[in-house]
Amino acid sequence: MRSPSSSSQHRSLFAVAQWFDTDAVATREGVDAECIDWLRVIPFIGMHLACLGVVWVGFSWIALFVAIALYALRMFALTGFYHRYFSHKAFKTSRVVQFLFAMIGAMCVQRGPLWWAAHHRNHHRHADTQADIHSPVQRGFWWSHMGWFLTARGFGTDWQRIPDLRRYPELRWLDRFDIAMPILLAVCLYFFGRWLGVAHPALHTGGAQMLIWGFFISTVVLFHATVTINSIAHRFGSRRFATRDNSRNNWLLALITFGEGWHNNHHHFPGSARQGFRWWEFDLTYYLLRAFAACGLVWDLKPVPAGLRRAH
Repeated sequence: MRSPSSSSQHRSLFAVAQWFDTDAVATREGVDAECIDWLRVIPFIGMHLACLGVVWVGFSWIALFVAIALYALRMFALTGFYHRYFSHKAFKTSRVVQFLFAMIGAMCVQRGPLWWAAHHRNHHRHADTQADIHSPVQRGFWWSHMGWFLTARGFGTDWQRIPDLRRYPELRWLDRFDIAMPILLAVCLYFFGRWLGVAHPALHTGGAQMLIWGFFISTVVLFHATVTINSIAHRFGSRRFATRDNSRNNWLLALITFGEGWHNNHHHFPGSARQGFRWWEFDLTYYLLRAFAACGLVWDLKPVPAGLRRAH
């Protein structure tokens, strides 16, 4: 029989193992699936605290530019591929492009593509009901914004929801070792900053500054922008369609999330590659997907059926 201290040490070791390998331990003794798993979310907390490093590394225009560029690239990977492709199959693409954007999406530190797609498919099945893990209608703003993401239940992947995706071994690898791509990005940014500091000193940057701005600040802003679709787009905005959930269209969120803010439209017809149904509903993700289609990188973008564009 284990002593209390021994059990505590084992729980700590299991939590650390799960930082690097999500299959290391499925569940841990003594962890409530509905509560925040504080041991496991230490890296998430640390990522936010690391942003305070800006006080020491300072500012440069090149660091800000890299942070914005990485925000934009990774937001498109989330909206175009994690969401519209992996979750809803709103278009088709090659296995190479699929894996490339799965890797970029994994750099967002929002877990792997299989976890993301399975979770989101369940969200649409149970939107704003008791079974919806991040409904602000059920559990309030902060829980829907980030609390659910930090629970043992939130860490689980419903493999039954993704039979079409789990057959790809490269996607399963990304999903299992979802920390690999963020670490690779952080290391590359650090050495890129160091190189710039030596080769182009007039830019006034360095490894630590590029790491703080390009990775930590950009990633934290990206995370909170993304989850506003859970916490805000189900509470504030307009409702063109009488969906069975509380989804809303919010033009401001559509700007910062590249079109995801047209959320009531999306819940009305989730299978479309386009979420801005009207010409004035700016949907940057859709425009980029159209550009990709023109280059032959994606194809068969699913449209919104004409009969579903108008509210009934």
